[in-house]
Amino acid sequence: MTPLPLLGIRGRRLAAYYGGLGLLAWEVGRNAWLPRRYLPLVVAGFDAIGVRSLIVANTAAIFTGMVFALQASVYLSRFGADLYVGPLVALSIVRELGPVLTAILVGGKVASGITAELGSMKVTEQIDALRAIGVNYIKRLVVPRVWAALLVFPLLTALADFVGLLGGMVIAVYERQIDMYLYWNTIFYWVVIRDLMTGIGKSFFFGILVTLIGCYNGLALTGGTEGVGRATTATVVQVSVSVIVADFFLTKLFLLL
Repeated sequence: MTPLPLLGIRGRRLAAYYGGLGLLAWEVGRNAWLPRRYLPLVVAGFDAIGVRSLIVANTAAIFTGMVFALQASVYLSRFGADLYVGPLVALSIVRELGPVLTAILVGGKVASGITAELGSMKVTEQIDALRAIGVNYIKRLVVPRVWAALLVFPLLTALADFVGLLGGMVIAVYERQIDMYLYWNTIFYWVVIRDLMTGIGKSFFFGILVTLIGCYNGLALTGGTEGVGRATTATVVQVSVSVIVADFFLTKLFLLL
């Protein structure tokens, strides 16, 4: 097979995938309003996405802050610029590392679980049963998860930012002997609300993107039980790549704004 037809097949598959993802996003937007009886599903999603991901998000955040503070302090000390360790760590975590790492780690965990759950429901024909009795399965299965992610991801990101700054403080104070008050004072001086809102704003988009990918891969699953494993693996990869690509365009957008 020549490369050109192969590229055409892959291109069509890619177009079909993102087209289906866009249609799912459209259906979620149409059914965004939830009746009161679906609120427990949102609360359950809040617990599954947020509470059960605290350890993963905070562990990554604290060690990221520690590593970044260690690297920054070593190189800034060559120029006598230890004063700027705090702002450098804070701006890097608040604007980029906090939202992106949280989305990749938590998103990969959450989206793969959603894919496995919805994929199993499709394999066992539970989704077909919901459609047969007249239940809107998008409103029942997808929209509550999207709402939960929309609420949880900004909170997880804000907490990860704070924990990352604490990790940077530990290294700055106890490893590089930088005054604690100097560390926090320079952060509060250089980091403004716009920097914080940039990272938090990204997390809203990341939450929606991650949840839609997980739901779509579960609903579009084929191949029976073997397909569940393939779809779950593909979800983790697609979430990671999509978050990194989306981060570039969101950064450009926020810089323009």
